[in-house]
Amino acid sequence: MSALSFSSEVLPIFFEERHRALSARLTPELLAPLARTHDGAESARLLGEPLGLYAHLVPEALGGAPAGRPGDATAIDVRALVLIREALGQVSPLADSIFAVQGLGSYPVVLAGSEAQRQEILPEVIRGSRICAFGLTEPEAGSDVASMRTVARREGEKWLLSGEKTLISNVPIAHHVVVFATVSPEAGRKGISAFLVEATAPGLTMEPVPLSVPHPLGRLRLDGCPGELLGEPGTGFRVAMETLDAFRISVGAAANGMASRALAEAVKHVRRRRQFGVALAEQQIVRAYLAEMATELDAARLLVARAAHQRDTATGRVTVEAAMAKMYATEAAQRIIDKAVQLHGGSGVTLETEVERLYREIRPLRIYEGTTEIQKLIIAKGVLDRAAAAGES
Repeated sequence: MSALSFSSEVLPIFFEERHRALSARLTPELLAPLARTHDGAESARLLGEPLGLYAHLVPEALGGAPAGRPGDATAIDVRALVLIREALGQVSPLADSIFAVQGLGSYPVVLAGSEAQRQEILPEVIRGSRICAFGLTEPEAGSDVASMRTVARREGEKWLLSGEKTLISNVPIAHHVVVFATVSPEAGRKGISAFLVEATAPGLTMEPVPLSVPHPLGRLRLDGCPGELLGEPGTGFRVAMETLDAFRISVGAAANGMASRALAEAVKHVRRRRQFGVALAEQQIVRAYLAEMATELDAARLLVARAAHQRDTATGRVTVEAAMAKMYATEAAQRIIDKAVQLHGGSGVTLETEVERLYREIRPLRIYEGTTEIQKLIIAKGVLDRAAAAGES
């Protein structure tokens, strides 16, 4: 494939020299092994020591890559995540999904793990010898986390977990799952705690779930399964939300990568394909499609880059900006890829074309790490809270 497209090239004001060096390293040649494999375990391995990309999921103070937010020992460089996920979105959405969940399943250890847990787990995460998963969603508790039914009870020095998790990415290739369970159901979200559960733990059953794209996904059943507490009891909801805050922006970046690839494929097709005696690229309606696609992609990149820059350089939360970036980028990518399929005509829905695969790959991004509808609620709350703070009637 041709050279990859990066936000650091089109929006340099939001990025620094280390980001430009990173994007220069992420060439099609370097990432070619990821493009060639459709095996989740192989993709997970390649992202580790051969490519060294997992280092960007761990703060520098804990052995990872240089951090973004100054003075914060738990910070990771979100702009680096943006560039990596843009690249993976263009080359291998499978690898992108595994990379993202490796972050979700290890960052709770960064935030709440003991020194011993960090020293044991995080070097393995960086090498890729430990693959992680993030066990939050349940059959009856998706966006409504407070309705969680998985429970943890203490027996002596042990915590035993019982319940079910579903739609958990990286199952069954994960070596551990960070499972969220309630230690006090009557306390709602204040009773939720985070636990580290090894894949080999007794009482844990992992079952793969078929997906519309060949990504590792499954459900967990826990029947008196032992887990190690991360942090203090009752702090799990905060750990989950802080983890999602750190990675939600990068979902928009992955969508931008997929949209960028779709636009490139569409341009290549309409320049080559001829109808009614001229190339499709000479027809006005085709040019209108390309104009809309390019404009939406640039708008999405602006929102993602702004949110990532704020996350890396500001001291406060960027929850609203992250929600805007995630919502707009994933919805725009769906529209861009849909237009790319349309411009390909009948070939756009055959398994031989890249745009058909992208059409299936983009759809989950509008759901995971907070649906579009949840992002709208977050944004609206932020708008109303800011108006109230300003004293507007």
